[in-house]
Amino acid sequence: MMRQYSMIKRLCLAYLGIVLLTSCGEYYRVQKSTDVAERYSFAKKSYNEKKYGRVISLLEDVVPSLVGTTEGPQSTYLLADSYFNEGQESDASRYFQNYYTSYPKAPMAEEAHYKAGYCLYKASPDARLDQSATLGAIKELQTYLDLYPKGVHVNDVQLMLFDLQDKLAYKEYLAAKLYYDLGLYLGNNYESCVITAQNALKDYPYTKHKEDIYFLILKAKQDQADLSVPERLQERLRDAIDAYYAYVNDFPEGKYLKQAQRIYQRMNSRKVND
Repeated sequence: MMRQYSMIKRLCLAYLGIVLLTSCGEYYRVQKSTDVAERYSFAKKSYNEKKYGRVISLLEDVVPSLVGTTEGPQSTYLLADSYFNEGQESDASRYFQNYYTSYPKAPMAEEAHYKAGYCLYKASPDARLDQSATLGAIKELQTYLDLYPKGVHVNDVQLMLFDLQDKLAYKEYLAAKLYYDLGLYLGNNYESCVITAQNALKDYPYTKHKEDIYFLILKAKQDQADLSVPERLQERLRDAIDAYYAYVNDFPEGKYLKQAQRIYQRMNSRKVND
């Protein structure tokens, strides 16, 4: 009985090996073929089998040959989506953009717009790095909302936009904090800190970093008051106190409340009442 089972197992493995070899052999044969129709047909078969690497290899040279034909839109989309499924966001985004630009009325145009934006969103770098890619992703995702205000991906796109805008807000916060940390090095960096932070609040009023930015402004204005010349001391103290009220009005139970209250008490104790 065991011998029979072992024989059946070996036969199954042998058959599987033959199938795999035949499949691989066919792929390599088609890959070397110059017949566009054959390569495209095998690429579609490979796409349905989720063998996206094969699709990419076969269609890279085929897609240009199909431009202007009835197969042009589908071949471009299959190539873009294969890059997408392989996690190659840069190439995927490029081909999705090519798809909706070349075939704006094609059936998958909305999906291409969404996936192009999603790929750019995924490629957005850390906030400490250059944010050109983030701005590109925002532009792409906003285009989707403009074209498809009731599209199937609207909610996801809005969440991605909020996330990207938060990243830009955080970059501005880091820039403001850098100015704060520089203090009076080569000039009044506290003023630059305040201006940068206030612009961040203006540009990104709903950022999750809002409390951190408000408190940074308060600290910078406190230090400006502490370093102020006598002629401007009262003005600086009032500015710091105003910054305290701006913070507690938005965050009455904020994580920096105790620190903010100590700053207020010290600033207020030095202020001359009008």
